[in-house]
Amino acid sequence: MSVKSETSSSQGFKILITAEEAYPEFERLCLAARVEITMCFRVFDPWTRLRSPDAREIGVTWVDLIEHLLRQGIRIRIDISDFDPVALPDAHRDTWAAVRALHAAGELSGRPDLLMAHAIMHPARLGWLPRLLLWPRAWLEQNQTAERLNTLPLAQRDHYLREAPRLRTRLKAKAARLVARVWPVPHLSPATHHQKLAVIDGKTLYIGGLDLNERRYDGPDHDRAADDTWHDVQIVTQGPEAKAALYHLQTFKAVTHGARPPELTGLIRTISRKHRWSFFRMSPKTVLREIADTHAKSTANAKRLIYLETQYFRDASLARQLARRARDNPELGLILILPAAPEEVAFDSNPSSVAKYGEYLQAKSVRLITEAFGDRVFIGSPAQPRKVGSGGRASLYGSPIIYVHSKVSIFDDDIAVVSSANLNGRSFKWDTEAGICLTDPDRIHELWARCAGQWLGSGAGDDCLDPRNAVAAWRLRAQANAKVEPEERTGFILPYASRPARRYGHTLPGVPEEMV
Repeated sequence: MSVKSETSSSQGFKILITAEEAYPEFERLCLAARVEITMCFRVFDPWTRLRSPDAREIGVTWVDLIEHLLRQGIRIRIDISDFDPVALPDAHRDTWAAVRALHAAGELSGRPDLLMAHAIMHPARLGWLPRLLLWPRAWLEQNQTAERLNTLPLAQRDHYLREAPRLRTRLKAKAARLVARVWPVPHLSPATHHQKLAVIDGKTLYIGGLDLNERRYDGPDHDRAADDTWHDVQIVTQGPEAKAALYHLQTFKAVTHGARPPELTGLIRTISRKHRWSFFRMSPKTVLREIADTHAKSTANAKRLIYLETQYFRDASLARQLARRARDNPELGLILILPAAPEEVAFDSNPSSVAKYGEYLQAKSVRLITEAFGDRVFIGSPAQPRKVGSGGRASLYGSPIIYVHSKVSIFDDDIAVVSSANLNGRSFKWDTEAGICLTDPDRIHELWARCAGQWLGSGAGDDCLDPRNAVAAWRLRAQANAKVEPEERTGFILPYASRPARRYGHTLPGVPEEMV
């Protein structure tokens, strides 16, 4: 990561920071399509408002944009991740509501034949033994969902169930009230399709950590309530990465069902499938772990500085690899940017035991790297430069937190990864993930400079970008911000507080680390 005074986007390559930059660009890319758009998202809400001026001339939401594109003869193929209706009933319902809205747009366009929109659930299922062991808990959760639906007016309840087909089969009416079915034992799905990417005309790739809905819309100023902030990074690029991504989108479902994964150049993936025999198993079978392997190899080759920006840092294997490299190379530094607390802990009044398990794993991973790197590591979290009352885990040093959801890893000038994958076992082994590797030093430096500039703000000198001084310079900036009033801070960066996660987290014996 050499120091340069200027950076500029090369032809066909853009770095998009937050949805304020990414959503309008995505709209422009779709409007520029001539033949087809192929995409897969974990979350894609067609009622999300349009942001670019050109798209706003067409309509108000993505429903209008999809209808317009179909009218223009553009073929659209979109897969949206479906979710286990027992564990995530609202997410399951949202996916099917989105698919229905997309098909409505197809009918309105007069060209429904050009639209392929599907809700896709990962085929892996828990084996019979863990399903039986979890049966009482699953039945309880289904009953809680039934009770919540029973509080709704009948018409609203029926509408909800029409948009949640897999949940509908798990409930039955009894004396005008919904109750959970005791039998059969529900199938439970441990993995999801977590990737977020689109390919336009087979030539342009839009990829990273950002899904599409109003919750994820935020700008680089992050001047909103903590639970409305959302920091993400998306990349637009052309060339072999786009061709590889298109082939991946055409084949990944078959791979999850047992087909041989194709070899691709320019795209790195995580793909798993169901086991042939899974009586005892809680996990799917990992087929490709290219994202994890890329991190492992890049860590082993790192010389001066590693920069990681992630929603979760929970993979103990990666933490041990980083610690081993720190001991082998006394010149290596590490900067790790995390949200002050996970979304489900910061903003949920009653976090689950699984969320607490995730905090336990992150505290463990943080301890491994801090012990190995010593003063050669800086762990930071962003917060807004304004005061807040007692905000619990949603505040940091008296300020509302900024929620970090991005997935960026930079290893010297050699390689950078932007993907949908968090640094946890789920993203490295279970869920379907996709990302790209940047190897051009100019593009790597541009990404590094954009990330640093976002968190450090104005006045960040060359020492903040120089790999020889960056760790100390970032730490000094964060410590200085922590000592002054929020309004007097420079940039957003503050020291990460590890004690809350250590105190809050606890282990769950028998539960795979990849579950969180």
